[in-house]
Amino acid sequence: MSYDVELTVALPAYEEGPNLVALLPALRAVLDDLRIRYEILIADTPEPRDNTPAVCAENGVRYLPRTGGMLYSHAVQTAIAASRGRWVVFMDADGSHDPAQVGRLWLERNNADLVIASRYTHGGKTDNPAVLIAMSLAVNVAFRVTLGLTCADVSNSFRLYVGDDLRALTLDCENFDIVEEILVKLCFSRDGYTVKEIPSTFGQRKSGKTKRDLRAFALSYVSTLRRLHALKRSVEKGRT
Repeated sequence: MSYDVELTVALPAYEEGPNLVALLPALRAVLDDLRIRYEILIADTPEPRDNTPAVCAENGVRYLPRTGGMLYSHAVQTAIAASRGRWVVFMDADGSHDPAQVGRLWLERNNADLVIASRYTHGGKTDNPAVLIAMSLAVNVAFRVTLGLTCADVSNSFRLYVGDDLRALTLDCENFDIVEEILVKLCFSRDGYTVKEIPSTFGQRKSGKTKRDLRAFALSYVSTLRRLHALKRSVEKGRT
């Protein structure tokens, strides 16, 4: 198959205009250095809540109002549907993900079906507050053990996917847990699906407030884990 775009970089955004002012030029510089055909997608709120549309226009990137609702999952699904790349990278719009890491993910594109910029592999780290680190570690351990995943960082959204694999998924999760849903469904999509992790530093957001309600965050992951465990059992049963 021929692709007009080799790499799509997709960023879900919610009142991230001030962060995108600095992030988008840095990201474009990294992508220009790769000398590939690329596109950058910003999946914003259904109606603009800040200057994000203007920042996108100034930097020549595609602005997409998310469809279906206001949740993170709606932004992710909007970006997936609009993506045209042979490969797709998702990253955060708050400045916590280093644009330089996109180039490192790109270099690994032929070495695995999925490449994760990992906080929890050797050489990776996170600068988040202690409560968020503890919650993240708990989520990662629970998903790894319960679902039999081999990767260390299951909850970081900073990943490089094969575009057609991603676009073929049917996704059901309603918020941030869509990140784990994507991982689990891809890993169980076929025998021999491969995942590689490269070390990455997860920084704190550069400005603004997090959109995560920590209580809802925790409860959603309990529900998601149960649902994905049932999915795993169904897939395994279908293969026997």
